[in-house]
Amino acid sequence: EATEFLSYIDTLLADRINLPKKVFEKVLAQYEKNSIFKYTIDTMIKAITENVNVDEIDYISGGERRDWYFSNMIAYLLKKPHLTLFKDMEAFVSPYDFSSTKKITNIEGKTVLNASDLVTAASNYVRSWIPAIKNLNGKLLWTCYVVDRKQGGTEILEKEGIKTIPLALVDNTLFEKAFSLGIINEGQLDMLKGFYHDPYETMRNFLINHPEFIENALNSTDERTLKRVKTLTEGNLYNL
Repeated sequence: EATEFLSYIDTLLADRINLPKKVFEKVLAQYEKNSIFKYTIDTMIKAITENVNVDEIDYISGGERRDWYFSNMIAYLLKKPHLTLFKDMEAFVSPYDFSSTKKITNIEGKTVLNASDLVTAASNYVRSWIPAIKNLNGKLLWTCYVVDRKQGGTEILEKEGIKTIPLALVDNTLFEKAFSLGIINEGQLDMLKGFYHDPYETMRNFLINHPEFIENALNSTDERTLKRVKTLTEGNLYNL
C-alpha cells in the first residue's frame, strides 16, 4: 500500500497546488482503515506531545515525498497548518484540514516541526528541508521521525539546533530483539551487527564473498536496481 501510494504521489507532482489536498485525502483514508498506520501516527502524536509544548508549534512541515505520509496526519490531528516542501525548496501552505493551498514565501519567524519517515545521514534535511524553512524566514526547531538508523543524522540535526524525536532506533538492541523473536537467524544477526559497527568493510566483504549478488543485480529488469548497481560498479565504491 505504501508503494502504491508513492506511485500515486508521483502522478501529482506536476500539480503542486492540488497535490496537498489529494495526498491528505489518501492519508486520511489509510489512517481510518489501517491499524498499523494509525498506531504509528498515534505514537508519533504521543511522542510529540510528550516532548514539545504543542502550543509553541506554528506549522507542521513535510518534505517530498515520504514525509507526507506522516506530516499530513500530524498536522490534521494537532490542528496546525501544514507546509508542503519540495526538493527544489518551493513551499506551499494548507490549513490543517487541507481545504485550500497556496504558495508561501515567508512565515515571518514562525516555528516549525518537521515530520518524516526516517533519518540516516540527514542529507535531505541538510540539502533541502533546513534551507527551505530558512528561506521562509522560519525556525525549524523540532523533528519527529519513525526510524533513526543511527548513521549520524540525528547528531547532525542536533548540531543545527533541532530537537529530535525518533520512535525507533536501528541498533544492536533492535537486531538482538529480532533474533530473539525468530525474525532473523544468527548469520543475519552477525551481519547486521557487523554493518552497524563498520558498514564499509561489512559490505565490501559481503560483495567479495558473494560475487553473484552484483551479477544478478546487473541482469535485473528493475530500473532502480540497475541504477544503484551501476553507481556501485562504475564508482568502485567498495574498492573491488
